[in-house]
Amino acid sequence: MASTIEYCSLRSMTQRGAGFLPGILLLIVLATSSAQAQTFTTLFSLDKASGTYSVAGLAIGPDGDLYGTAQQGGAHDLGTVFKVDSAGKLTVLYSFSGTDGAYPSAGLTFDADGNVYGTTMLGGSANRGTVFKVGGKSEIYSFGSKHGDGTYPIAGVVVDGAGNVYGTTQQGGAHGFGTVFKLSAAGKETILYSFKGVPDGEYPCAGLTLDSKGNLYGTTQLGGPISQNDGTVFELSSAGKETVLYSFTDANGDGAYPIGGVVRDEAGNLYGTTSDGGKFGIGIVFEVDKAGKETVLYPFGQNSGDGLYPFAGLVRDAKGNLYGTTEFDADGPGAVFEVTPSGDETILHTFAGTDGADPLAALVQDTKGNLYGTTTEGGAHNKGVVFQLVP
Repeated sequence: MASTIEYCSLRSMTQRGAGFLPGILLLIVLATSSAQAQTFTTLFSLDKASGTYSVAGLAIGPDGDLYGTAQQGGAHDLGTVFKVDSAGKLTVLYSFSGTDGAYPSAGLTFDADGNVYGTTMLGGSANRGTVFKVGGKSEIYSFGSKHGDGTYPIAGVVVDGAGNVYGTTQQGGAHGFGTVFKLSAAGKETILYSFKGVPDGEYPCAGLTLDSKGNLYGTTQLGGPISQNDGTVFELSSAGKETVLYSFTDANGDGAYPIGGVVRDEAGNLYGTTSDGGKFGIGIVFEVDKAGKETVLYPFGQNSGDGLYPFAGLVRDAKGNLYGTTEFDADGPGAVFEVTPSGDETILHTFAGTDGADPLAALVQDTKGNLYGTTTEGGAHNKGVVFQLVP
């Protein structure tokens, strides 16, 4: 079982003036890291007006612009929704004020009509987080106002063809260990599943992957065998039946504490990262097949100058290559990496601070193969950046 475990929210929230939020889980790991450079461009350095400390990934909108959230900053210093165009111009689309949400810690999702959805970790009527839709009234659901509801969502949402919104809350539910929820297009919430605790999952920090049959897939930071409690990969059927597909134990280097979600290939295999554990104790890239068999595709620390502690999930291209970020690297504050289907890893970029630092979010890839992401710190104002990387 891996060591360094504390509470799962966001490292940035507990260290930067928002104060510790009781009972919100956070995995904290401190280390350093390194890499190599491709064609890297800082598109925008975040500041207080635009939003600060983005811990969320980006979404590519129907217009081709990049859309994201910043956890703090904006008109009320409670976070923003922003977009960045191809020229690097940033526009603040919304500033949270508290009653409508506060501290957005997840990325955004578009529905078929181009509406954009997300979550805030705090704020709303009970100050336990919201789901929002940009445009008009921001908040469409406030968590924590009814018994057994989920609380403190830090992950993004997915939307199906009928306009239903699905996501996770890291706490709350019938047992206090987090939930999977559904919001109808009319804003009516249903708790699809409440995590029970070991040997079930505990505290989902990541969002969900939706397949064509309506099944949902995700991870929990903790849970699994009581002797280990190192996290799980789960499936929730369209009928609401949960199956733990894999429980991490960090035995034989299988990894521990998945913070990011999973991506799914055409055959139904799932790919993700663990933020800790593995052969060298600093995280892995894994595959879990439909039968629940796990394969470690890459253990971080295997190559010199490697990344350390991948907090975010992965993006997968048409050839099966996987791309992601690590919070640290051997020489500096974070890296962007690629892992091939055969398990070969390449460090694509090492952050130096001036170009960004401490990436905690997943990447997004456009149709040309360009990668886009955010960092929580670094840049011209040391409040994070929006970047492009051409592999």
